[in-house]
Amino acid sequence: MTHQRCLSYLLAAVILTACSAIQPVGTTPKPGVATTEATRMKAAGEQDWRPATHQVMKGDTMYSIAFYYGLDYHELAELNGIKDPRVIQVGQVLRLFPASAKTAPAANAKPFEIVLKDQPKVVKYVYNDAAMAKIDEVQSASTKTYTVEGATIEVTPLSPQSAPVADSSAIINTEEDALQWSMPTTGKIIARFSEAANRKGIDIAGKLGQSIVASAPGKVVYSGSGLRGYGKLIIIKHNKTYLSAYAHNDKVLVKEGQSVKRGEKIAEMGKTDADQVKLHFEVRRLGKPVDPAKYLPKS
Repeated sequence: MTHQRCLSYLLAAVILTACSAIQPVGTTPKPGVATTEATRMKAAGEQDWRPATHQVMKGDTMYSIAFYYGLDYHELAELNGIKDPRVIQVGQVLRLFPASAKTAPAANAKPFEIVLKDQPKVVKYVYNDAAMAKIDEVQSASTKTYTVEGATIEVTPLSPQSAPVADSSAIINTEEDALQWSMPTTGKIIARFSEAANRKGIDIAGKLGQSIVASAPGKVVYSGSGLRGYGKLIIIKHNKTYLSAYAHNDKVLVKEGQSVKRGEKIAEMGKTDADQVKLHFEVRRLGKPVDPAKYLPKS
């Protein structure tokens, strides 16, 4: 009787192992949702090129570093425990993101797996040579039908499937990209974006004192003259992805930390650190200059 009971438990364990499906930890998504979401994120995804740290070089300022990486210099200074953003040292290593935001997975780390054992009840079998033979076959069988002592079962071993490992790179959410942009001012475009010519934005000619407006809603993260070549400059952070910059202003009408709406007047056109009255306008995606013409309405 003892042998019969042991065999029954053994056979139950073997069949459960053969039939179990391995799935990732977490709430099981509704049918179809996971595939749709994964496809959408893959299509919209983009690797964040920015490193976790930056070593200060000669000529760097907190303002230029933050602008280069598409960050708020206030947040960058606070992250690194710097009370005065004007004081940084050559060779100093600055963290660009909180530790949790840029943590890469350990090398060759295996995804955590959990076995779900929500399976049908298993028929117990009488201990005999026929039952022992069927146990051996179950170990390597594909879908087969077994008849033991008058009972019929089907066994389909499933190949273990590893849970997907999340990409360590930041994925750009399409909602982040869904900004409505407008022209920052009126006038003739006298210089266009060009990577070859290292022209990081567009130049729009106008009159002294002409209104400059926010091209999209956001928060003013910089207002001043601390970036060489830009004159009186305003930088607006729109979300985690985009910044816009407005250079050579005559008068600046907003303060750092101020929230602005699209179309709200933020400055008056001028020619500070420029050879003529104009607005130099940039759009930056994850810190990299991109062509504003791709975002602004067609004229």
